[in-house]
Amino acid sequence: MIQLSKAEEQLMEMIWKNETIFMKDIIENYPDPKPAPTTIATLLKRMQDKKFVGYKVYGNSRAYFPLIKKDDYFSNHVNGMIKNYFDNSALQFASFFAANTHMTQAELEDLKKIVEDQIKKGKS
Repeated sequence: MIQLSKAEEQLMEMIWKNETIFMKDIIENYPDPKPAPTTIATLLKRMQDKKFVGYKVYGNSRAYFPLIKKDDYFSNHVNGMIKNYFDNSALQFASFFAANTHMTQAELEDLKKIVEDQIKKGKS
């Protein structure tokens, strides 16, 4: 899967959050200083070319919507990171993640429960 730039990811987050969004709403949702409408239009065009965003025309306006699910995009992104930085070992990634993200004891316990639940699912 093609990666998005940081600016495209920021815009894609807005689209995922809203599911369908018009240009005027995109501009309103950007924090200050807001990018120029032409910049947003360029990002949207690139994202359309990458098959991440589609649109439907309503009069003179376009409603933009995601063509890729957020979970699918980030799952692919994480799997690529595991492949490229952790010798394709999810175990190495999990070890690094647990040791280097400053998780609290409660968060580590929650993570342990998630892993245990996944183990149980695998046994059924």
